[in-house]
Amino acid sequence: MAHNMLVPVFMGEGRLEMQERPTPQVKNWDDVLLRVEACGLCGTDLNILAVPPAHIAEVGIVLGHECIGTVEGVGAGVKYVRQGDRVVVAPRLHCNQCRYCRRGLPNQCEDYKTLGIHRDGGLAPYVVAPERALYKISRAVALDDAVFAEVLSCVFGGTTRVAVNPGESVVILGAGPVGLLFGMLYRASGAGKIIVTDIAPFRLEIARKNGADVVINSREQDVEAIVKEQTGLGADIVVDGVGALLPQALKLARRGGRIVLFGLQAHALLPVSQYLITRYELTVQGAFGGANQFPGVVQMLESGVIHPSSLITHRVAAANVPEAFNAMRAGETMKVIVTHDEPSADLQASCVRMAVSRAP
Repeated sequence: MAHNMLVPVFMGEGRLEMQERPTPQVKNWDDVLLRVEACGLCGTDLNILAVPPAHIAEVGIVLGHECIGTVEGVGAGVKYVRQGDRVVVAPRLHCNQCRYCRRGLPNQCEDYKTLGIHRDGGLAPYVVAPERALYKISRAVALDDAVFAEVLSCVFGGTTRVAVNPGESVVILGAGPVGLLFGMLYRASGAGKIIVTDIAPFRLEIARKNGADVVINSREQDVEAIVKEQTGLGADIVVDGVGALLPQALKLARRGGRIVLFGLQAHALLPVSQYLITRYELTVQGAFGGANQFPGVVQMLESGVIHPSSLITHRVAAANVPEAFNAMRAGETMKVIVTHDEPSADLQASCVRMAVSRAP
């Protein structure tokens, strides 16, 4: 095992530095040392690096909370995983003692810590996590699918709270990875027509290739008119994957329809028509993260019900993470996956141009 590793470290408002750090070691009774196979980048990482930050993280931590790895070492009290096991990581570590944990609402924990936000995360070749955060997953699941486990657990939490009935129509506002995962899960659950909106033609084309029946460029087209034309009454379910589109969602849902608020924008302060909610008996459901969703997600991936790997557009080495974040900000990516293999010269060059080599 290498004694040192090059890792991306959050250094305060808008600052990410590549630093050499010692390889972590097992110290506590429940520690598990993982060799990281891959780690996804997501909007939360961009929010951490925003100026001002839209998500708070500890200065000096290694980012990365969407990771999969192989067990390399275990503490004396570890019972359920052993060396060589392949595991996905539930990065949000609940205290299990606060008022909300005791009410069975661990995603509302008052004293949680998250790998990649409060503790070193998976954008390093090795990471230490407590055993309770780990879920075994078969090696038969392709790495490019398995690495989606964490974000899928969050989306699965939303589709569990607002379930679709067979044949119902779904409108998804925002064609980012989360929005398209909502589409995949709702389709697998029996949804009829799925309509996706965004302002980026690049993302809308990926949405179309991943099963969207209708895609709408909300900057150039009349979303409300098209949704009414396609659904007749309006959508049965509307998902706001952006975090600032509730006013629009209220106009797109049919009377008695359901709205899922998933995207997070802490600085968005929008006027909302409470009249529409009351008059048309709309259900508005917030969905924050997943609560005990990992077992179901693992089962879903192992059964092959969905293959989220189709959303990967870029693969980069850890050394190119800063440039990959720039490409994400520029809207040139869908899902970026980080591995710890040595990057090719071509890949390094493309990262410098902020156009990271796209996967087929």
